[in-house]
Amino acid sequence: MLGSVPMPTLMNFSKHKSTNIGEPLVDPTPFRRLLGRLIYLTHTRLDITFVVHHLNQFIVASTTLHHQASMRILHYLKHHPGQGIFFDSTSSLQLKAFCDSDWAGCPITRRSVTGYIIYIANSPIY
Repeated sequence: MLGSVPMPTLMNFSKHKSTNIGEPLVDPTPFRRLLGRLIYLTHTRLDITFVVHHLNQFIVASTTLHHQASMRILHYLKHHPGQGIFFDSTSSLQLKAFCDSDWAGCPITRRSVTGYIIYIANSPIY
């Protein structure tokens, strides 16, 4: 992958990912191993989280299209190497969590809306 062309975007959203598009992979083990490593990387690279978990839905019935999409993530990571969580050397590694909820806040469904964010050393992680 050292000589690969960097990609500025993570996913081609014009192509719909499905289990019946593309040929099934002969050996899905490398695809599954790559997705496992990308899931681990989502802890520090929050920008790839949606695409990695979207591809993880097709881990059982993976096709060549899914493998190409996972390779596109690697091309994207090559294009944006400096992004991720920054841990400042002067900040303490303190875990902070904030939560906010709004009881029946949605005017249409009357469901509650909840949000949260977790910080480690002043950097959001989740």
